[in-house]
Amino acid sequence: MASLLIRSPYLSLPNGQANRVSFGIISPNLPSTKNWQAIARNSKRNGLCLMTKAKMSIQGDVLVKESTNVGNNDDIGVVSVHHVGLLCENLERSLEFYQNVLGLKINEARPDDKLPYRGAWLWVGSEMIHLMELPNPDPLTGRPEHGGRDRHACIAIRDVSNLKAIFDKAGVPYTLSRSGRPAIFARDPDANALEFTQVDN
Repeated sequence: MASLLIRSPYLSLPNGQANRVSFGIISPNLPSTKNWQAIARNSKRNGLCLMTKAKMSIQGDVLVKESTNVGNNDDIGVVSVHHVGLLCENLERSLEFYQNVLGLKINEARPDDKLPYRGAWLWVGSEMIHLMELPNPDPLTGRPEHGGRDRHACIAIRDVSNLKAIFDKAGVPYTLSRSGRPAIFARDPDANALEFTQVDN
């Protein structure tokens, strides 16, 4: 009998418990994943997360499922994203964008003199962006035009239309979300892609 541990950001049990599932299958023809994807999409909207330990074997004619709770021995206590690190070539130029265009504030409590490079920590709600001045940031050219196709950090904001007006005034190029949702993509002076998505609260 094979054992499979599945960790998914879509479904979860209370208190970080995992769900142990055993399957017995007669045929190697597994059911379509289309239903699972629909369940995952709906569950994601409800803020659920799945941790399942599955055992599968081919035996008999029937799909057998047994479920038991597993303790949180694997729980590392994930709370949130603490910070996103972004490389920059010139710290002052980057701070002009992050402080004066986006309005982010420096976290004065974070040490900037204990690292072998210049940098700054900027508050984004209760999390941070860590700007790191290094001589080899990512190239400015050859990146996708739309930041959503590049690696990016996403910042939740209250009003995309207000940010769009700020970008227009500052001359910052941007693209709107291609899905039609209220989101805007832009790049900082070092071509780091940033997404700003509108949230209700």
